[in-house]
Amino acid sequence: MVFQERTYAVLIVSAGERFNSALMGLLPVTDFWPVTTVKSVAEARRRLAEQDYDLVLINAPLPDASGERLAVEICGGSDAGVLLFVKSELYEEVYAKVTEYGVVTAPKPTSSAVAGQCIRAMCAARERLRRLEAKQLSVEEKIQEIRLVNRAKWALIQCLGMTEQEAHRYLEKQAMDNRISRKEAARRVLSTYQQTGGES
Repeated sequence: MVFQERTYAVLIVSAGERFNSALMGLLPVTDFWPVTTVKSVAEARRRLAEQDYDLVLINAPLPDASGERLAVEICGGSDAGVLLFVKSELYEEVYAKVTEYGVVTAPKPTSSAVAGQCIRAMCAARERLRRLEAKQLSVEEKIQEIRLVNRAKWALIQCLGMTEQEAHRYLEKQAMDNRISRKEAARRVLSTYQQTGGES
């Protein structure tokens, strides 16, 4: 990958030193940082409670559990992409169990090229999810603004006897004349004519 401003925080859950070394070779610091390695499900849960990760790479089985349940829990409780490496003879069975929860599964042993492709695919999915989150946040902010503006219009209608159209024009003019957003204009109207009730 080309050096970028954003890096991916990675949690590796694996008790296998050789596996960890091979994986670290696929995670250049220019793209993946910080990279944390833990050896058990219990340790992974502690880390996940302390920090958010973009990617979680699990080398199953682990000393204290198979790792499947942890993978499903992470997908259900966070936005992290989860890649679960399982023995090739168990691959089909595990894949069938965890895919519906959003867990990506890879058989092992696997080549560095395949593991690298899986990690890159998860990065692409993570970016898509980031854009969806930003879009959702934008929609929620817009809804909040509409509610605030409607409350301000209602205050103008009640207190100054304006029509809905006049109240709308008044807010637009206030925003334009004072070079502020419609949301800020609505806040000012509400602070003048009624309590905002903590709306932001």
